[in-house]
Amino acid sequence: MTPAGDDTSTATPDKDLADAAREAKSAAAEAQAAADKSEQSAIDAASSADEADASADQADESAEEADDAADKAAAAAAAEDAEDGDTNLADELLIEERHPSVGMGTPGPPLRRGNPFTFGFFAALGVLVAVGLWNAAGQARSVLILLLVSMFIAVGLNPLVEWFMRRGLKRGLSVGVVFLLMILAVAGVAFAIVPVVSDQINSLIKNAPEWLDLLTKSRTLNELDNKYHFIQKAQDYIQDPALAQRAFGGILGVGKVVAGALFNTFTILVLTLYFLASLPSVKRAAYSLVPSTRRTRVSILGDEVLGRVGGYVSGQFLVALIAGVMMFIFLEIIGLRQYAVALAIVVMFCDFIPMVGGLIGVVVVALIGFTGGLWTGLGCLIYGVIYQQVENYFVAPRIMRRAVDIPGAVTVIAALLGGALLGVVGALLAIPSAAAILLIIREVWVRKADAS
Repeated sequence: MTPAGDDTSTATPDKDLADAAREAKSAAAEAQAAADKSEQSAIDAASSADEADASADQADESAEEADDAADKAAAAAAAEDAEDGDTNLADELLIEERHPSVGMGTPGPPLRRGNPFTFGFFAALGVLVAVGLWNAAGQARSVLILLLVSMFIAVGLNPLVEWFMRRGLKRGLSVGVVFLLMILAVAGVAFAIVPVVSDQINSLIKNAPEWLDLLTKSRTLNELDNKYHFIQKAQDYIQDPALAQRAFGGILGVGKVVAGALFNTFTILVLTLYFLASLPSVKRAAYSLVPSTRRTRVSILGDEVLGRVGGYVSGQFLVALIAGVMMFIFLEIIGLRQYAVALAIVVMFCDFIPMVGGLIGVVVVALIGFTGGLWTGLGCLIYGVIYQQVENYFVAPRIMRRAVDIPGAVTVIAALLGGALLGVVGALLAIPSAAAILLIIREVWVRKADAS
């Protein structure tokens, strides 16, 4: 007989085999299902590929049809052009260049700058442009001078505008107040000088016969007349019929000069008002042209240059005002009270001209003084010479040292060069220009030299 334990051991292996067989069947069923699914996916992919191929074939057919239609349209257009006239090849090329697939056309290769012909052509073109600009600047010289004077006056008046702005006025109102004061000053000068000039002309006409009688009674002049007959020549010249025409032309010339002076004065006033009102925006526009990395430093230097120009104008105005006040006091003392205000204003305006302005004012005052007597004229001349020395060595250096801070030799050289280039206007602009150039040299050139 077989023991009971043996039955159990036999049954257990059979059970394990049965379980393994079931798991194998289950795995085989799953593998079969996966294989069926993969086969179905392959079938679907093949179907999609067939559909894509069919779509591509259909697209190719549509493209061929479009090409055929384009060819037919081109043939029709060519036939129509042939009927209307010759075909414009340039238009066809332009249409081809502007095709959407290439935009505005493909840029060509750059010019060969090493080509001698190209270099010579552009060099000659540059020379012609430079010569043209130089000639244009020469023809527009008078206009450019008016612009320079207007900008100079505007920059000089800007500190006064800013002074009013610090008192609470807006810039537009401050500009209006300063401009009104300037117009009143010009009108006051005209009303003060015109009567003096008219009085001197009337005095000359009134005293001319007396002076002529004195000349004819002079023994020396009579001897010279007997030898050279200059009195007879003068009479013949006066009685010449062509003298009237020459005098009329001279009068027209004087009229043109006066009209031109009035027009230039009006133009300067208008331009000064414009520059004074738009000075901040002009500065911003000029600074915006500078690269951003250097804009801050250029702005600082530019404001400093404009500040020095304004300081020069303010300082020179103070120097001229002192000269005018002192001349007024002197003329009141010596008895030329009827001319004191006008001559003081003349001296003040002449004092704006560097180097020779004070001398011109002294000569004008001395000439008017001689009409009141010999000693009066000599006194005016002596006073003018003495005051010029005091102004040159004590008054002007103390005021200008704070305004522009430039050496005296540079001042003299700048005034000479400016006067040689642009006359009185150049002499006026020379000193502030020299101050600006010295500032740029110190802050740019010298600092680069120190850093290298």
